[in-house]
Amino acid sequence: MKKSKFLKPNLKKLRTYSLKKRRHLVQLKQFARLTDPPRNFKGFLSGLPDLLAARAWNDLVEAIVRARKNKRLIGVSLGAHVIKCGLAPVIIDLMKRGVIQAVALHGAGALHDYEISFIGATSEDVKANIKTGQFGMARETAQAFARAAQKAAWTGRGLGQSIGELILAEKNKYAQFSILAAARRLNLPATVHVAVGTDTVHMHPDISGYNLGAATLTDFHLLISVISRLNKGVWLNVGSAVILPEVFLKSVSVARNLGARLNDFTTANLDMIQHYRPNMNVTGRPTNKGISITGHHEIMLPLLRWSILAHLKK
Repeated sequence: MKKSKFLKPNLKKLRTYSLKKRRHLVQLKQFARLTDPPRNFKGFLSGLPDLLAARAWNDLVEAIVRARKNKRLIGVSLGAHVIKCGLAPVIIDLMKRGVIQAVALHGAGALHDYEISFIGATSEDVKANIKTGQFGMARETAQAFARAAQKAAWTGRGLGQSIGELILAEKNKYAQFSILAAARRLNLPATVHVAVGTDTVHMHPDISGYNLGAATLTDFHLLISVISRLNKGVWLNVGSAVILPEVFLKSVSVARNLGARLNDFTTANLDMIQHYRPNMNVTGRPTNKGISITGHHEIMLPLLRWSILAHLKK
């Protein structure tokens, strides 16, 4: 048998740099600020036409409010762009209010969540850095993921919990803006679902496939347990086009196979463009109560928060 001419790269030779020296496209000063809904905002919602997206919006809000009042599960899957749009304060506020009770991210979402907690900024200029081979070469993010994955693999914990604990234990300066850290403070399940090779941290020699795989598989098992409680509840997929819809579908299948009663729950896909996977694997195949609404995250999520609070306000 001939020896392959394709050799494993020596990643220890990578030229890396400090995250603190990188130019960032997203800063904390751009993040969403929490405000109360305007007076009679509930009246505004009731005045919308009972048609198309307006009907779908009110149906979604009513499903969330009903689930919250009946103490049923409300969970969200968040794509990385949601976090880069400065919406962590909105998500964290809903977590603190007991509206969102479970969060699922993929690797890129967790990456941005960590960077925000560490330096209060994230999102590099990919177009500029890919031309010089510097894209994704910030050291601190990869090193943090390596530490979190190692601890998770050794302790049998999930990657989401381990990253949240690391952010709090290392007292990251901007930890209050981290969704994963908030989940740890509130003792809520937060899972991270990694597809190897999709995230910049995978390019670094610090990362162990063994540790990363063990940690994210634990999170998949945790998500199955969460989804098994979804009956009469609501699950939202916001901004993930492929990975998290696929993970959600498999979680529903395993939960049902193991005996969970999942015959009445609402799902929603909120995104700038409606993609095949979310509309099949979140709002289509798993449920008869699927809602798809198209719009920009940085507008829809603050409006959704206002809508929920207007209904819950006594």
